[in-house]
Amino acid sequence: MARRIFLSFAEEDKPYREFLVAPARQQRLPIEFVDMTPKRAADEAWKSQTRRAVEGCDAMIALLSWRTLTAPGARWEMQCARAARLPMMGVYIHGERRPTVPRELSGRRVVEWNWEEVAAFVRSSAQPSAPGT
Repeated sequence: MARRIFLSFAEEDKPYREFLVAPARQQRLPIEFVDMTPKRAADEAWKSQTRRAVEGCDAMIALLSWRTLTAPGARWEMQCARAARLPMMGVYIHGERRPTVPRELSGRRVVEWNWEEVAAFVRSSAQPSAPGT
């Protein structure tokens, strides 16, 4: 059964989504990627749908750029993931240029764009939890 990974990103960073999805597809990882674009953070219906989508996932990866701090939709998605206690990881999409990490990712692992680390997180998130955990 495929595990679900929610991808959070500023709307302007959507092209970077494919850089994550394509290698996972090529490696045939049993993963389904979920995201909620376009971002309409002020819309209560969107917020409700997003919360349900995030809660239906097994983990979240947040793609981080200079736009993330001012992206209310992406930050709402991260808040939902924290509330749902999902495993979360941030990935800087611009390599050496490291923007400020949103407080929603406080205490979570944040890495430079590196497929090996992303794949390791995806694989570990794809493992079913032991009963009672």
